[in-house]
Amino acid sequence: MLPNTDLLDTSPRSRRRRRNLIAVAVAAVLAITGTVIAVTASGGSRSGTIIGRCDIGPGAECSNADLYQANLRYADLTGADFGGTDLSEANLYRASLAGASLMGASLTDTKLVSADLTGTNLHQANLDGANLTGASLRNANLSDASIRRTNLNYADLRSANLTGANLGNANLTGADLTGADLHEANLIGADLTGAYLTGAELSGIYLGVLGTPAALPAGWAIVNGNLQPG
Repeated sequence: MLPNTDLLDTSPRSRRRRRNLIAVAVAAVLAITGTVIAVTASGGSRSGTIIGRCDIGPGAECSNADLYQANLRYADLTGADFGGTDLSEANLYRASLAGASLMGASLTDTKLVSADLTGTNLHQANLDGANLTGASLRNANLSDASIRRTNLNYADLRSANLTGANLGNANLTGADLTGADLHEANLIGADLTGAYLTGAELSGIYLGVLGTPAALPAGWAIVNGNLQPG
């Protein structure tokens, strides 16, 4: 009778070998699992995402960090500190930055479509070429910010502080600037087609404005492309 080669070898030597192999495999799994747990526990990450030294999440402390081209879509960054941080070309689509500090931050060519920047501090921030289509910037501080060639169509800028801001060639089509403060802002080449400026704070003459706003403050008019009293 021929031996059945399908039967497991049950010799003592074979059993010891199998036990050793199983022990090594279990140890390897535990080592890997332990490493993952150690990283998570020691990091204490708010969202499970750490980029560079930034623990991404509400109240994150990320001032002066390098987040160039970072993918932060849908991220909850409410009340976070990104002062002086490089966020240029980052993706912040629908991210929440309400009440955050982005003072002096670089946001050039950054995607902020439909992002929530309600009450955000963007004083002296660089938003040149950024896409803020449909973003909420209500009560945001954009004083002395550079907002050239920025897409702000249909953005909510109600009661925003834009004093001294450079909005040269910005797209403000359909934007709501009701009650916004535009003292000493530069609007040369800015497209205000369909924009709402009811109750906006204006001063002096704004040269080279494009398009016709849907609403202007009382006593103001567009004359030969200039936004001026009259």
